[in-house]
Amino acid sequence: MPRGLARDHAEKRTALRKGAAVHFAEHGFDRASMASVARACGVSKALIYHYYDSKEALLFDILNAYLCALANTVEQTPRQGSAEAQFRCLIRAILHRYRDADAEHKLQLDAIARLPGDMQAPLIDLQRRIVARMGVVLAELGVTRAPRAVTMSVFGMLNWFYIWHRPGKVISREDYADLVSDFVLGGVRNL
Repeated sequence: MPRGLARDHAEKRTALRKGAAVHFAEHGFDRASMASVARACGVSKALIYHYYDSKEALLFDILNAYLCALANTVEQTPRQGSAEAQFRCLIRAILHRYRDADAEHKLQLDAIARLPGDMQAPLIDLQRRIVARMGVVLAELGVTRAPRAVTMSVFGMLNWFYIWHRPGKVISREDYADLVSDFVLGGVRNL
């Protein structure tokens, strides 16, 4: 008779994803091994393999969980009020979702290409959904000149925040959301 799932299966899987994300981000996906992930997570290699049959499956689960949560955040951001209010809300929601996810964010930017095509495809689809929602909000603001470039420029300001931001120093996440919003909205008005 097959063994059932442990009561804390989901919690263990979440902890493994978080620990592995940090390890992959710090050491590089290519240089990390399942054994080094197990050591970093404080578990046995056998336990890692109980949850994931390969390093790629683990990376996919990390990125899929992260991008699904981000896509849900973006798609569930309120759509009422002015286009400007929607944009400000979207920027804040994205930066809030990025909180405590620096490793996952770095992996999203650096490691998707390391996965086989069939694993990349659903992740790229999630990224496209996120970008599309931003594009819709920017279109509602009146962005008609180079809309893709403007959309990707906004993500450029948001996506690299984790590199230089230090909580409690320089600027808060909320103040940075306002700064990005003001910067983009001011630029949009002058396009």
